[in-house]
Amino acid sequence: MNWISNVVRPKIHNMLRREVPENLWIKCPETGQLVFYKDVEANQFVIPGSNYHMRLGAVARLKLLFDDGEFEDIALPEAAIDPLKFRDERRYADRLKDARTKTGLQDAVKIGYGTLEALPVTAGVQDFDFMGGSLGMAAGEAVITGLETAAGRGTPFIMFAASGGARMQEGILSLMQLPRTTVAVQRLREAKMPYIVVLTNPTTGGVTASYGMLGDVQIAEPGALVGFAGPRVIEQTIREKLPDGFQRAEYLKEHGMIDMVVSRHQLRATLAQLCRVLTKAPIAAPAAPATLPVLAPA
Repeated sequence: MNWISNVVRPKIHNMLRREVPENLWIKCPETGQLVFYKDVEANQFVIPGSNYHMRLGAVARLKLLFDDGEFEDIALPEAAIDPLKFRDERRYADRLKDARTKTGLQDAVKIGYGTLEALPVTAGVQDFDFMGGSLGMAAGEAVITGLETAAGRGTPFIMFAASGGARMQEGILSLMQLPRTTVAVQRLREAKMPYIVVLTNPTTGGVTASYGMLGDVQIAEPGALVGFAGPRVIEQTIREKLPDGFQRAEYLKEHGMIDMVVSRHQLRATLAQLCRVLTKAPIAAPAAPATLPVLAPA
């Protein structure tokens, strides 16, 4: 019986067992609905039914924006790593290493140059998966590089913001990125090129206090949380209950803080139209948006 129990039965079990990938289904954070991963991926990572906009990585976002998903990866200047030798529960240098392995990025911001419906455009994307999209020296340098590239090449600059705020491990050096990026936005304006900001979920802290709210046009994705301090902090400070939907994109549009709320499915066409209007460019035949590659579930 031992041979049958220990050898034969496990072999039969392995032959009949099917491995189920962990990410075969996605749970909607808003409704709890389970949705097939490939359906969400084909829908630009918007949950069908609830219209919940999931976060997009930097590369995926740029591929969806540019014609045929092709863009030039703008080289970014190197910044000092762990200048304060910061350590909390772990060393900051180790946290950076893990974030780079997880995302494949050097830091939280990636810059690309390409065409949007045949119009040259420079775009920057903050990846929330990289330490919460926090703004440190490297991210600040990347944003400045993107703005200067747009000014130098004479293109609009589109910034997709997603951040929890300044990177605490860099202290005052992180906070210095607020005025530096603000000056870079002004240089783009002096070059008479438009600056469009797309606020994604969430955009808070120092990013909201600097380049995140300085666009010529402020767009937000549906349901995006946008603000400086979080709702819980505000409630504890003023000791009052906040209105429903406070700091969400739709509430901010109603109260004049942003210009429009645009679904991800219409975002590319809206951005192309805005860029043409603001640069007085001629209308061109729209190119088909790139589709994200269908990845086999891990």
